[in-house]
Amino acid sequence: MKKIGILFGQERSFPQAFVDRVNAKKEKGITAEFVSIDKVMQGEATDYAVIIDRISQDVPFYRAFLKNAAITGTAVINNPFWWSADEKFFNNALAMKVGVPVPKTVLLPSKEHPIDTSADSFSNLAFPMDWNSIFEYIGFPAYMKPHAGGGWKNVYKLTSAEDFFDKYSETHQLVMMLQEEITFDAYFRCYCIGGKYVKIMDYEPRNPHHLRYVADHKISAALRKKMEDYVLRLNHGLGYDFNTVEFAIRDGVPYAIDFCNPAPDADLKSVGEENFEWVVETAATFAIEKAKAQKPGQDNLTWGTFIKEAAAGAPVAKPKTTTRRKTTAAKPTTTAKAKTTAAKPKTTAAKAKATTTKKK
Repeated sequence: MKKIGILFGQERSFPQAFVDRVNAKKEKGITAEFVSIDKVMQGEATDYAVIIDRISQDVPFYRAFLKNAAITGTAVINNPFWWSADEKFFNNALAMKVGVPVPKTVLLPSKEHPIDTSADSFSNLAFPMDWNSIFEYIGFPAYMKPHAGGGWKNVYKLTSAEDFFDKYSETHQLVMMLQEEITFDAYFRCYCIGGKYVKIMDYEPRNPHHLRYVADHKISAALRKKMEDYVLRLNHGLGYDFNTVEFAIRDGVPYAIDFCNPAPDADLKSVGEENFEWVVETAATFAIEKAKAQKPGQDNLTWGTFIKEAAAGAPVAKPKTTTRRKTTAAKPTTTAKAKTTAAKPKTTAAKAKATTTKKK
């Protein structure tokens, strides 16, 4: 009997529905349950052929447990080694490599010294940073957010250089990104499961949380198709089995805004009944596929094309085509005339008194 387990924290609706759905399918030799951990011995296999991870980003003990499970043959969704290495700034660079538009973005050093470091630790960091060039490149308004993490924590909308330095001082030891604002006509969040199942959801991030999926954007079938292609390119490159990708549409171009969500929202109250049904059914189907393919004692993880091509010594190149399974994405509607105006970058002189990690 092969077990499929789900590892989770405070969420309730998705884990229970997932377990119930897998078991309702009555696949011979496969069962699902909540993961139970009473000890973790190095190099010893777990009882699970597959584990869906929904919480290890917040619990380091679980991340270490999953790595041990993976090295002994468990197929962990998502790959805990890649998830540990991944972050949003790298994701943007990879998106550019695979031909997916992203907002202009720069990486910022932490405002304060990390613990156990001093000014001498930053001998290679210029002081001051070339703020004028950075602001010319990004323009204002702009957004500042952590280079790793999620949940809309520590996200700032900035209107000027003065505003930037004021908010930057609040970020303490966080490594941040400064990103151009994409003023959008329409916004979408897309589930991707198994690198082949895609669900495009109309989304309105400016609505209250419980109403964000209450949207109906009028775009062409061709634009929806392009988003599906971009979703697959990104997830094939990153190697995520379960992820969401968000797009902001500006002047007919889908810009990937956020696509490092390996434990994406799947709560019934927030995503709505239709989207919840899709994610439960598709996750159950894919987990069963992984369980059937799982080979005890072997590497059963998914690795992205970036890692595989790097290991083979091949360059990361823009793919010519992307293949996918038939999906149940929302039906396309007619094209609407774009009404947005791209944010115009403007030069803003940086104040000389601004400080970064390095001190004179």
